[in-house]
Amino acid sequence: MSRIVITEFMDERAVAQLRASHDVLYDPTLVDDPVRLHTEAALADALVVRNRTQVRGELLAAIGRARIVGRLGVGLDNIDVAGCEARGIRVIPATGANALSVAEYVIGTAMLLLRGAYAASAEVASGGWPRGALGSGREIGGKTLGLVGFGSIGQLTAKLARGVGMNVIAFDAMLPAGDPVFATSGVRRVALDELCAQADVVSLHVPLVESTRRLFDAARVAALKPGAVLINSARGGVLDEAAVAAALKSGRLGGAAIDVFESEPLPAGSVFERCPNLVLTPHIAGLSAESNERVSSLIAQRVLEGLR
Repeated sequence: MSRIVITEFMDERAVAQLRASHDVLYDPTLVDDPVRLHTEAALADALVVRNRTQVRGELLAAIGRARIVGRLGVGLDNIDVAGCEARGIRVIPATGANALSVAEYVIGTAMLLLRGAYAASAEVASGGWPRGALGSGREIGGKTLGLVGFGSIGQLTAKLARGVGMNVIAFDAMLPAGDPVFATSGVRRVALDELCAQADVVSLHVPLVESTRRLFDAARVAALKPGAVLINSARGGVLDEAAVAAALKSGRLGGAAIDVFESEPLPAGSVFERCPNLVLTPHIAGLSAESNERVSSLIAQRVLEGLR
């Protein structure tokens, strides 16, 4: 029987699946107790984490017994993958399991921000009637969605977008121009500068690595089509938050939805205070009741297979 340590929340049915054949410590608050985290992790044959547990440095040094790190999600910037591999530790992400949740977040927030009509409930309920001010919102049909990154999440987002009548273009530095995924999905491959100039909605779907850090810096934010909507459900370090805030306040950007940040949670008095046409969410684009079940079940299954 192996020891499995789960440091953040996981679907209870998946936890029960692991407990059926292994010794499991499941404590969603373990990530917030570094001393105990290191002590328990040192005894683990498998460690299961989300995005807050930093599997690097001291924690990586502590898990000398572990054979597996299961990631309840897809981003791996909180895990020293090379360091794990050097120690013979297999890193297993939940690839694809939360794609629908993220794709729906993108399309839903794009609709909300383009229309600009859904923040008036209190005013209408109290007798106001801002029909004139809210009657010029934009439809999503016929607009162009630009996807920066065209992996599994980007591809599913493109499918949903085409379903509501959007044109879709994409940039992905890792995919060659002749990759058949573009033809089969009906998505046109473009250079990043062309995407920024043409897209009414720009959605980021890239990992945080050195080549993507501040990929959307002040210059690139300024190069977006006037009135464009920017959505980041990828990683916080991919864009310059101050530049986005400034573009919203100046009216250059038509709106933004940001789910991930360089510092999480955001500090009080952040650059985003008093920004118009802005949706901020606490790193939950990939979280839904259904995606948590899929992600947890997939990781439980893969961890069980790896421990055999």
